Amino acid sequence: MEATANSFYQDKVVIRLIQFSVIWAVAAMAVGVYISAELVWPGIDFGQFWLSFGRLRPLHTNGIIFGFGVSALMATAFYSVQRTSHVTLYAPRLAWFCCYAWQLIVLLGGLSLLAGWTSSKEYAELEWPFDIAIAIVWVSFGIVFFGTIAKRKIRPIYISNWFYGSLIIVIAMLHIVNNLAIPVTLDKSYSLYAGAQDAVVQWWYGHNAVGFLLTGGFLGMVYYFLPKHAGRPIWSYRLSVVAFWAFVYSYIWAGPHHLHYSAIPEWVQSLAMGMSLILLAPSWATMINGIMTVSTAWEKLRTDPALKFIVLSLAFYGLATFEGPMMSIRSVNVVSHFTDWTVGHVHSGALGWNAMITYGTFYFLVPRLVGRELHSTRLANMHFWMALAGTMLYIMSMWAAGVSQGLLWLSVDQLGELSFGFKDIMASMTPYYLMRLVAGLVFLGGTLLMAYNLFMTLKGQQPKRASIPAVDPAYGMS
Repeated sequence: MEATANSFYQDKVVIRLIQFSVIWAVAAMAVGVYISAELVWPGIDFGQFWLSFGRLRPLHTNGIIFGFGVSALMATAFYSVQRTSHVTLYAPRLAWFCCYAWQLIVLLGGLSLLAGWTSSKEYAELEWPFDIAIAIVWVSFGIVFFGTIAKRKIRPIYISNWFYGSLIIVIAMLHIVNNLAIPVTLDKSYSLYAGAQDAVVQWWYGHNAVGFLLTGGFLGMVYYFLPKHAGRPIWSYRLSVVAFWAFVYSYIWAGPHHLHYSAIPEWVQSLAMGMSLILLAPSWATMINGIMTVSTAWEKLRTDPALKFIVLSLAFYGLATFEGPMMSIRSVNVVSHFTDWTVGHVHSGALGWNAMITYGTFYFLVPRLVGRELHSTRLANMHFWMALAGTMLYIMSMWAAGVSQGLLWLSVDQLGELSFGFKDIMASMTPYYLMRLVAGLVFLGGTLLMAYNLFMTLKGQQPKRASIPAVDPAYGMS
């Protein structure tokens, strides 16, 4: 893919990271579709261990979160921090190191998962050599980002950089603490923690990986690209600062709500539930701030697919951040936990929030990076409707499956014994799983359209537009 970039800023690394992000999106989503088919037709693993659900499922989650997600976050962080600081990237060679080293980690880490190397920790399955490599690259990412802020030419630090900064700092802390282990061989180690302590540390990590990577990092994306695309400053800068601090303080406590009715102390469970409910305030404050920012730019929604994706992502963000606290309530959790309801909740955030905001940002960003119009607005609009249809079909199928599972598992007869066996309940899930497979295919099809559209935009035959000004009026500064 040939591409040009703004001559003032270090944008070629941004383009490369976007390309990698799109590649990982297609590959990891294809794996997700395949394993959803395995739940309908288990025999399609052909008896091969490396094609089993147990090995492909972490490949799917790692590919999406760390391949697609982190590559997109690095790209948008590098792009926006330059423009909100009015300087070029600090240590650009280190930025290129982050770009390529991260892709190598994701690729080799994925192969290690297929080979059966796993620590068995959710979202932290990679073994200790990869954990060390991740820490090195992540610290390098932080040096580039904070180094750029340190040499900024203006005094304010824009709110998007607060969220990107919290992403870098908190994820580094979570990763290092949760992955403390005793190596035994090159491909095997044992956690430094045991029993209930290990569970608490793991879900302190796991939920905050969702909180500060899949939420906080992508909120940085919203706070820069939404006002920029709407052509208006953020509706309330003060509300965004309050929301940031409330978010950072509350989210860090919420992880143990994954461990209701377990051996951990009840006060820890109650604290997590309380903090989860408090999280409604900063989450919805951000959603309202975003909606109000575009409240006078609705006319753009008719013609601009990028803005459609960004605004729709806010709606799904509001949905996911309402559903999550509700599921942390014990009386709800007793029905929802260990069911496909949780899968539906995760994907309402992953597809509706993370993917949608990223797609909208890429549709906005790529044409500006190369100085050309988007190859096909029609294809982008088709992608929008396919993404919306796929997401809605997915989460509705999983909600229905999860509620059915939860209620059936709680059903007892007159003797107090379970009315239905596990095998019988799971056998009844086939229609829901077929619906999810269709939903995944539709969403993947839309992602393929985007990949083609962005590829043609980068390759581009259109006349180049005027170059982007060196000082970017992203948030009212020009």
